[in-house]
Amino acid sequence: MRIVVDLTRCQAYAQCVFLAPEMFELHGEEALLYRPDVPDEQLERVRQAAAACPVQAILVGEAVSACAG
Repeated sequence: MRIVVDLTRCQAYAQCVFLAPEMFELHGEEALLYRPDVPDEQLERVRQAAAACPVQAILVGEAVSACAG
Protein backbone atom coordinates (compact mmCIF):
# COMPACT_ATOMS: atom_id res chain seq x y z
CA MET A 1 0.00 0.00 0.00
CA ARG A 2 1.20 3.53 -0.74
CA ILE A 3 0.40 6.93 0.68
CA VAL A 4 0.89 10.48 -0.52
CA VAL A 5 0.76 13.57 1.66
CA ASP A 6 -0.27 16.83 0.02
CA LEU A 7 2.44 18.95 1.61
CA THR A 8 0.85 22.16 0.32
CA ARG A 9 -2.26 21.30 2.31
CA CYS A 10 -0.47 19.96 5.42
CA GLN A 11 -0.54 22.42 8.33
CA ALA A 12 1.73 20.36 10.64
CA TYR A 13 -0.97 19.58 13.21
CA ALA A 14 1.02 16.34 13.72
CA GLN A 15 -1.96 14.05 14.34
CA CYS A 16 -0.34 11.61 11.91
CA VAL A 17 2.93 11.70 13.86
CA PHE A 18 1.11 10.78 17.08
CA LEU A 19 -0.94 8.00 15.48
CA ALA A 20 1.73 6.47 13.23
CA PRO A 21 5.16 7.61 14.45
CA GLU A 22 6.99 4.98 12.40
CA MET A 23 5.50 6.42 9.21
CA PHE A 24 5.43 10.18 9.84
CA GLU A 25 7.97 12.55 11.38
CA LEU A 26 8.11 16.30 11.89
CA HIS A 27 11.38 18.08 11.24
CA GLY A 28 11.39 21.47 12.86
CA GLU A 29 7.97 22.93 13.42
CA GLU A 30 6.51 22.55 9.93
CA ALA A 31 8.40 20.07 7.73
CA LEU A 32 6.68 16.68 7.54
CA LEU A 33 8.60 13.63 6.36
CA TYR A 34 6.82 10.36 5.61
CA ARG A 35 7.40 6.90 4.20
CA PRO A 36 5.31 6.44 1.03
CA ASP A 37 5.36 2.63 1.16
CA VAL A 38 3.25 1.33 4.04
CA PRO A 39 4.13 -2.07 5.52
CA ASP A 40 1.12 -4.26 6.27
CA GLU A 41 1.65 -3.97 10.03
CA GLN A 42 1.37 -0.15 9.82
CA LEU A 43 -1.68 0.01 7.55
CA GLU A 44 -4.31 0.42 10.26
CA ARG A 45 -2.31 3.15 11.99
CA VAL A 46 -1.87 5.00 8.69
CA ARG A 47 -5.59 4.79 7.96
CA GLN A 48 -6.31 6.21 11.42
CA ALA A 49 -3.79 8.99 10.81
CA ALA A 50 -5.40 9.85 7.46
CA ALA A 51 -8.85 9.97 9.07
CA ALA A 52 -7.56 12.16 11.92
CA CYS A 53 -5.84 14.71 9.66
CA PRO A 54 -7.75 17.99 10.15
CA VAL A 55 -7.04 19.13 6.58
CA GLN A 56 -7.33 15.67 4.94
CA ALA A 57 -3.81 15.92 3.45
CA ILE A 58 -3.08 12.17 3.53
CA LEU A 59 -4.18 9.99 0.61
CA VAL A 60 -4.11 6.23 1.12
CA GLY A 61 -4.25 3.34 -1.35
CA GLU A 62 -6.82 3.77 -4.11
CA ALA A 63 -6.90 7.54 -3.60
CA VAL A 64 -3.18 7.65 -4.45
CA SER A 65 -3.80 5.85 -7.75
CA ALA A 66 -6.68 8.19 -8.61
CA CYS A 67 -4.50 11.21 -7.84
CA ALA A 68 -1.65 9.94 -10.04
CA GLY A 69 -3.92 8.99 -12.92
